[in-house]
Amino acid sequence: MAFLKRLGWYLVGLSIGIVFLVFFLKKKSEETGTEFCYFPNCRVLKDMRSKPLVFSENIGITTKDSLLIKSFLEGGSIDFGKSDTKAKPCKTYYISNTVEGKDWVMKMKNCNDRVIAETIQSRD
Repeated sequence: MAFLKRLGWYLVGLSIGIVFLVFFLKKKSEETGTEFCYFPNCRVLKDMRSKPLVFSENIGITTKDSLLIKSFLEGGSIDFGKSDTKAKPCKTYYISNTVEGKDWVMKMKNCNDRVIAETIQSRD
């Protein structure tokens, strides 16, 4: 009986601690803009967002297209099977995103000092 009583108090304390941490970390991340990226897709996109974005000459960018490209870095999905993640000096990533009901694929190069937007094309 003593074991069940101790287990009950342990679970009560653990649940209070988890609730406290969830609220504390959520508030802290909203104030500072901190993101917790543990999955590869999130980590690569966060790294790309932290660098200056350079547009390739053959991509033909307009103002609307530059907003489209920024949306790839916010909510895109990287195709790691197609991407070349071991290339030197710049890794090549294929990022897909759906914007206004249309599927897009973009080829980007992630270098040490910048991100280069190579090509963008519609899947339709």
